[in-house]
Amino acid sequence: MWFTLAWAVPVAVLALAGAVLAAKGIRALPAVESFLVDYPGASPLPAWAPVGFPAWLAWQHGLNVFFILFIVRSGWQVRTAGRPTTFWTRRNTGALRTRRAPTRMGINLWLHLTVDLLWVLNGLVFYVLLFATGQWVRIVPVSWDIVPNAVSAAIQYASLGWPVGDGWVNYNALQTLSYFSIVFVAAPLALATGIRLSPLWTSRRLSKLIPLAPTRVVHVGVMVFFLVFIAVHVTLVLATGALRNLNHMYAATSGDGWTGFWIFAASLAVMVVAWFAAGPRLLRAVASLGGTVTTR
Repeated sequence: MWFTLAWAVPVAVLALAGAVLAAKGIRALPAVESFLVDYPGASPLPAWAPVGFPAWLAWQHGLNVFFILFIVRSGWQVRTAGRPTTFWTRRNTGALRTRRAPTRMGINLWLHLTVDLLWVLNGLVFYVLLFATGQWVRIVPVSWDIVPNAVSAAIQYASLGWPVGDGWVNYNALQTLSYFSIVFVAAPLALATGIRLSPLWTSRRLSKLIPLAPTRVVHVGVMVFFLVFIAVHVTLVLATGALRNLNHMYAATSGDGWTGFWIFAASLAVMVVAWFAAGPRLLRAVASLGGTVTTR
């Protein structure tokens, strides 16, 4: 497998180089030059649109990165680890007592669902604040010229001539569509398909309407979409002005200082520590707080 992937790397590099050369050639055409002048890559926002990023958006972003890391990790472990050797069983006590057998699942699936729950709660706070503060207008298309402007931005990115603009004031059209897709399409789709795949799903009638196999395909496809978005997003953040972009995302300030970088570095350190700390012993200890942990 690794030998096959090794051959894929130079092929991908050559394909990327060819795409850049093609984009540069297309951009030099008079008609395309005129198109880029008419549509510079960003749609104007309403006059009342907020400028800058509030502090809550910075910590929301950091929490989302942390949760997505462990959602992907635990989800991948569920799919590749084979039959679990450690199980978590919910205690049916008090208000949770039911006549059905207690819910039992592998420890990796328990971690996946637990982090999913934290991600969903964080997302609900995000949605409320997004609409309460007017920040929604920055990631929701409000004009049809978003389409030609997105094409313009794509040509500029592909030709390595970055779209001129300031994300502190207004995203370019391609960013707007990308963030809209993540927030209002991919995230709800991940939640909906995850609920169907969850062992907590008990509706037989709805199970017939929502088959398991295609739901699993969509769920994995959403994960791939998230990973591709993250890879492109991180690459462009670092390539188009790392210090300024990190200040926007982590320090909620505009400028080229180092505050955002150090907050970003600290968050990376926390994620690395959490990654290695989240081993079987810690998972069993935490999982036992809300249920019974057993081994086969």
